[in-house]
Amino acid sequence: MTRTIDLPDEAATQALGRQIEAALRPGDVVALTGGLGAGKTTLARAIIAAAGHAGEVPSPTFTIVETYDPPAVRLPLVHADFYRLRSPDEAAEIGLDDYRAGAALIAEWPDHAGGFAHEPGCLSVHIETVGEARRAIVEPGADWHGRAP
Repeated sequence: MTRTIDLPDEAATQALGRQIEAALRPGDVVALTGGLGAGKTTLARAIIAAAGHAGEVPSPTFTIVETYDPPAVRLPLVHADFYRLRSPDEAAEIGLDDYRAGAALIAEWPDHAGGFAHEPGCLSVHIETVGEARRAIVEPGADWHGRAP
């Protein structure tokens, strides 16, 4: 049930972020892939803002993991950027499973952490640049059927 969604501007990306957030549950993973500058962090920020976070959403490129907890957001969120990991073993070393307990994970560069597509709660979103616009290729895991954007 792969779906392609055109993202002609930032408003469209914000709308997709709101759709994803509305369906998000603890234990879910939103796995964001695409090249450098494709818009992964922009979509992650849109999801976090839609969950209720009103402040700045820093890119976790250097910290690797940023957490957001209620009441500032609707549900516990973990925003992770695994770009700097050299091997999937490093995800365990930073305590990823502890961060994920009871939270939804928004993962940039998920392949650097071993990937999450095998998990039924994974919504894979690949973002491509198309001229000045973007396109999202969305593939829901089994737990996302009937609620994927």
